[in-house]
Amino acid sequence: MYKHILIPLENSATDEAILDHVKPLVKLTGAKLLLLHVADGWVARNFNTLKLAESEEMKTDRAYLEKVADQLRSEEFQVETVLALGDPPAEIIKAAEGEGCDLIAMAGHGHRFFGDLFHGSTITQVRHETNIPLLVLRAKKV
Repeated sequence: MYKHILIPLENSATDEAILDHVKPLVKLTGAKLLLLHVADGWVARNFNTLKLAESEEMKTDRAYLEKVADQLRSEEFQVETVLALGDPPAEIIKAAEGEGCDLIAMAGHGHRFFGDLFHGSTITQVRHETNIPLLVLRAKKV
């Protein structure tokens, strides 16, 4: 079934929702997890081009990824992490394809039409630009 699952995290309550939903699937399949967070602040988007120092945002994001990964490892899951920089939909697809993932599992906020127009939709962009199966969970409103 699934051998390598990418889970984009955003350091919000939606992370817990998708992780709780995916854990039983991972236990069933024995899949490896790839946790990804995309830092998209100004420094992150210009990090390589301008050869900048890592921002506090990036350091915080990396620490968050490792904290979640350590928790999952303590539950006996195989976990790797990636802190990507730039445009979230593009980086999610790039990581999933580059790492050979066979499922992308994401939680959404459940915006409606106008919310998606205003906020944009990472999920919509990912689903239109990849052939990798996509599991989308609508996170409960907090």
